[in-house]
Amino acid sequence: MRKKFAKIDRPLFIVTIAFFIFGLIMILSASSMESYMRYNFSPYHYFFRELIFLGIGMAGFLFTILFHTKNYKKMDIFLIILSIILLVGLFFIGYTSNNARSWYKLGPLTLQPSEFAKLAVIIYLACYYDKNKDKMDVQWDIIKPIFFVVIIAGLIAIQPDMGTALIIMLITLFIFYAVPISKKSRSMFNKIFVGGVIIVGIVLITYGSKLLQSYQLERFNFIDPCERYQEDSGYQLCNSFIAFKNGGVGGQGLGDSTQKYLYLPESYTDFIYPIIVEEGGLIVGIIIILAYMFVLFRIIKITRKANNLRNSLICYGVFAYFVTHIFINLFGVMGMIPLTGVPLPFLSYGGSYTICTMIALGLVQRVAYESNITAK
Repeated sequence: MRKKFAKIDRPLFIVTIAFFIFGLIMILSASSMESYMRYNFSPYHYFFRELIFLGIGMAGFLFTILFHTKNYKKMDIFLIILSIILLVGLFFIGYTSNNARSWYKLGPLTLQPSEFAKLAVIIYLACYYDKNKDKMDVQWDIIKPIFFVVIIAGLIAIQPDMGTALIIMLITLFIFYAVPISKKSRSMFNKIFVGGVIIVGIVLITYGSKLLQSYQLERFNFIDPCERYQEDSGYQLCNSFIAFKNGGVGGQGLGDSTQKYLYLPESYTDFIYPIIVEEGGLIVGIIIILAYMFVLFRIIKITRKANNLRNSLICYGVFAYFVTHIFINLFGVMGMIPLTGVPLPFLSYGGSYTICTMIALGLVQRVAYESNITAK
């Protein structure tokens, strides 16, 4: 194990570990009041639970580093089928929370299959395009795996969890455009993609009120939220703005947030960033964004050094996984796009998401390891 750690990307490892430690501290700060005042739990309730998730995630991280990526070629389709089965099972024995039937209840813990489906999609697409790299001029062979992804995204959207469904489609799009295909095929698929976006946009504009739930439609009303403070469409986002304003440049100090006193719902999950800025100020907020940029840069660097298409696409997929979560969460809490309930990598509280984030990092580090031993 020590020899393997000597050949992984150390800067990426150090920064992500620092991220998780900082996130654990901020989850304690952000969740303590809500845990005690709303649920009558210990102020340390979510802190200890996140510590458990990090422990499980670390086990997954270590296992992934030891697991050669060529083994995924034998299990990629199995992972996709298992994901579909688990997503279908939610409609029968799933647990509902926040208006979505997205979890399995496992005693005191819950399992969210859609989070693991993201990793399954990354591995499946990477292995498929690697195995069929000599058939990339055959258009059917290029688009065939996307049908499985559409099924998964559709099952997630029905839960309904539009944010996760969108992320899976964006990850697929990132990977698809990273696959080397002819200019003719690329041009044709560009036209199909643009046409599809236009059709979806027209359908949502025309029939959105019938296809979406009322609370989902309210999220599109995100302009000037403080004008609607008493309404659901403005309350969360306005309190997010208040947290940013309270933080100023230097912050109010660790543990001194006022918005976590039940003003800002989900302050330790989706809205962890406003709490961080309120307590740490604009300076800490900028440092976090720069740290994210560093993580993404290291992943791209590993991607370019990958010794085969499979490993390259795995890293592209993980890169897309983090990019979509970072942008959708930050833009959402800043009022630049509708809120979708997407957690922030390394910082937000979450069981399945925390575990999957660490496994995703393990995938990237395994690719870095394989590239380094090949280069010797």
